[in-house]
Amino acid sequence: MRTETKRTLPFVYKLIAAFIVSVTMFIIAMIFGAANITLSDLWLALTSNVQGDKISILREIRLPREIAAIFVGAALAVSGAIMQGMTRNPLADPGLIGLTAGANAALAVTIAWIPSVSYFGSMIACFIGAAVGAVMVFSMGAIKKGGFSPLRLVLAGAAVTALLHAVSEGIGIYFKIYKDVSMWTAGGLIGTTWSQLQIIVPAILIGMIIALLLSRQLTILSLSEEVAVGLGQKTMQIKAILFIVVIVLAGASVALVGNMAFIGLMVPHIVRAIVGTDYRLIIPMSAICGAAFMLIADTLGRTINIPYETPVAAIVAIMGLPFFLIIVRKGGKAFS
Repeated sequence: MRTETKRTLPFVYKLIAAFIVSVTMFIIAMIFGAANITLSDLWLALTSNVQGDKISILREIRLPREIAAIFVGAALAVSGAIMQGMTRNPLADPGLIGLTAGANAALAVTIAWIPSVSYFGSMIACFIGAAVGAVMVFSMGAIKKGGFSPLRLVLAGAAVTALLHAVSEGIGIYFKIYKDVSMWTAGGLIGTTWSQLQIIVPAILIGMIIALLLSRQLTILSLSEEVAVGLGQKTMQIKAILFIVVIVLAGASVALVGNMAFIGLMVPHIVRAIVGTDYRLIIPMSAICGAAFMLIADTLGRTINIPYETPVAAIVAIMGLPFFLIIVRKGGKAFS
């Protein structure tokens, strides 16, 4: 009887519950850390013009950081959901198929050859690098007949990711900018500023809006390409637009926090277990759950070893690797 109730629970209730969890995690992320912050401090920082040390910490350091966590988590989760639906591959993830590694390599090249580049220029470089990384992986995966199997795509992604990481590290060592490059490669939200958010957030919002508008077509694509063609869908055009959306979301995320794998893998799987296989429901739920997940990871990174910070990428990897192995063992063969 309980199982039946869960299955028939309206989507809006699930969405509200996920939103409440995300808001709760945002409050926890704003309060916990090296500085002793209270709920009243947070309320004053968000609703008044009162000045003070704690208020300044909240407004200038923690608030932009946690807003970045929300949008990056949402962007990576939505891009992972799109890739899994578009390729019908349960192991697809921007961090596992070369997008984030490509963006990192492009960022290293930009820092080395155009050191005075603006933040907007860095973001454009990340978009280009993400596209190059993804094209390399899909090209390698398509060399052999039989299409994209999960194993082939992951192996191609691992090879391209290793190559692009080596390129970015080699550039960093040769041009003596290794410290600057490794700050992005490690992945983190330290030092996020309002000016960065003004550039990144609109790009992520546009990408997610387009993803929502194409969610119905993505649902049909995720079932079968033959069915999509039979229903009159222009599959190549839709795939091209969705691919651009993934590049924008992943590129913007890397420009802000660096290499961050597994979020795009885990969150869509969890969301599908909650809302089913309709991407009109998966996309918005993935955005909210991805935001909550990133807030949790960032809070753990700041509080595990106070006053020092644990890299968020390491925490996400620790949480994501067992999940990845479970998916490989249980879900990968079904999509081969």
